[in-house]
Amino acid sequence: MRAAKVRDAAYRMRHHVLNMGEAQGQGYVGQALGAADMLAAVYADQLHFRADDPHWDGRDRFLLSTGHYAIGLYAALAEAGIVDVAELDTYGSDESRLPMSGMASYTPGMEISGGSLGHGLAVAVGMALGLRHQGNGARVINFLSDGELDEGSTWEAAMGASHHRLGNLVAMVDINALQADGPTEGVLRTEPVSDKWAACGWHVQRVDGNDIDELLRAFDEIDRSSPEQPSVILCDTKVGKGVPLLETREKAHFMRIDADEWQICRDQLTEGACA
Repeated sequence: MRAAKVRDAAYRMRHHVLNMGEAQGQGYVGQALGAADMLAAVYADQLHFRADDPHWDGRDRFLLSTGHYAIGLYAALAEAGIVDVAELDTYGSDESRLPMSGMASYTPGMEISGGSLGHGLAVAVGMALGLRHQGNGARVINFLSDGELDEGSTWEAAMGASHHRLGNLVAMVDINALQADGPTEGVLRTEPVSDKWAACGWHVQRVDGNDIDELLRAFDEIDRSSPEQPSVILCDTKVGKGVPLLETREKAHFMRIDADEWQICRDQLTEGACA
């Protein structure tokens, strides 16, 4: 029942992503489809929040370090009831609260403004440390990408989190093996990535990021881990997941999708869910 709830949320989120993407005809649709299961696991199962009070002090903080994934987070916020589904139609438009790159000053439920990669985990460390000093039991969940593992600031933050024993911090890394400059392995090889996080003192798990059951088991394992150790879930995902037309597209980092292809994408998503 629990997994089915998350799976249904991920399916609806992917439809939201396609609807928003069609308004612009292009964008980071592939990443959002690939990360939908990760975001659904967080918002439909893990995160403590109040939809009618996004600034509630007791909320868990979800930080989207990869600001260009905002289209995926908007879909999650809509499913969570923080943003009205009808507002998704304004995505990327002038005066919209849903710009193409995430901006905390515009969007309810958006904790930080993402953009230049490598900043999110450092902010998450500061937030987690601050919450602990306040005696606030909320968690901080930071979503980052494998591309951000190229940034030295990410590893400084990782070491800082371990040093401060931030058991209230969880990092989720979307490993889709793709960056703006090409395949991640060819830009800057980060493997063996599990060993590197472990060496920094983190509790490490690596899962199929498009498998709801594996994601939920990973979060359950975190609950059983040391309360003084930060945790990272390394999630292998597929760009365009759920839409074969986009899964096989060569130029997938920033996609241009023809007007006649959007309905094909929706049909394929629906067919896959029914299979």
